[in-house]
Amino acid sequence: MELTSKQRAQLRGLANGIDTILQIGKDGIGENLIKQADDALEARELIKGRVLDNNLEYDARAAAEELAKATRSEVVQVIGTKFVLYRESHSKPKEKRIQLVKPARKKPQA
Repeated sequence: MELTSKQRAQLRGLANGIDTILQIGKDGIGENLIKQADDALEARELIKGRVLDNNLEYDARAAAEELAKATRSEVVQVIGTKFVLYRESHSKPKEKRIQLVKPARKKPQA
């Protein structure tokens, strides 16, 4: 599911209040980090990560995109060394999930 700009803006606002829980260090993106990110996305839906200075392999954009691909999530935002990922949870009850704004429907051409 591709996020709209309004949904991205909504998620960026929500991400302001959360702590960074994922750190990519000198070991890069391995199986353990992918599992940790996957578990965190299932539990929280929205996670913030950071690429540490000792990582020479990735910049924040490349790390976010690779992690998003591995966890089937969406990159919401990348600023400096930090990034935000989103994936709808399937284990949470519907009322506890993040409710995204609905995409605007295109008006039919007259």
